[in-house]
Amino acid sequence: MPQKKVLLTIVLVLVGGLLWMGARTSAAHSGDPLVDGFLYVEAASVADAVEQLYGQRAHMSSDLQPLFPTKFAGPAVTVMLKKEEHKDGSAAFQGALDAIDNASAGSVYVMVLEDGKDIAGIGGLMGTAMHVRGLAGAVLDAGVRDTPQLRKIQFPVFSRGPVISTSINHYRVVGTNIEVMCGGVKVRPNDIIVADEDGIAVVPRDKAREVLTKAEQLDQTEHQMYPFIEKFKSIKKAVEEFGRI
Repeated sequence: MPQKKVLLTIVLVLVGGLLWMGARTSAAHSGDPLVDGFLYVEAASVADAVEQLYGQRAHMSSDLQPLFPTKFAGPAVTVMLKKEEHKDGSAAFQGALDAIDNASAGSVYVMVLEDGKDIAGIGGLMGTAMHVRGLAGAVLDAGVRDTPQLRKIQFPVFSRGPVISTSINHYRVVGTNIEVMCGGVKVRPNDIIVADEDGIAVVPRDKAREVLTKAEQLDQTEHQMYPFIEKFKSIKKAVEEFGRI
């Protein structure tokens, strides 16, 4: 009987975890079952999976924080801006706008500003456009502004933090859908971005299936350990039993 109770507890934890993750995910889906599979694993497990399989860092800097608790996953659409003083106004920003209008539903907008910690990469207008076009979220190696509007529409954004400054007339788009370094990690167009309350992981698209399988295994093991620890009241026994921490 005790064994049956433990097994039942494990099942309940796994099912509850999936329901919780589903409830916290963005409504946006890519339509690709492989990509959407990352909605149901933890970003930390994804980062661990990439490191264990390939010895590579997959996690972005912890300086990139969400405006509100969220979870999303999707293929990257990348935008790079360089510092340059000019008077061209929004014309110098056109590539960033085109990237939004050309992005597929379920995509993740990844924007990098050179030395952009205190400069807003996007605000309420661009965020609203991404929201209505069905993008899953945005990751900015830069600041963000118009945060009340973004919270109102519940569009998920990770950034260096809220700022009031503008990038217009101070930055110029130098490339879209190119390889960028965002939060200390290389991101190529169509790589899979996985984000939740713990942070952001980047999955090389050509390694996605193997990473997802490994992340699912890591999640399953960890979720099995919770009821074991509760029963035996020992983290040491749990590590000995399951072989991970």
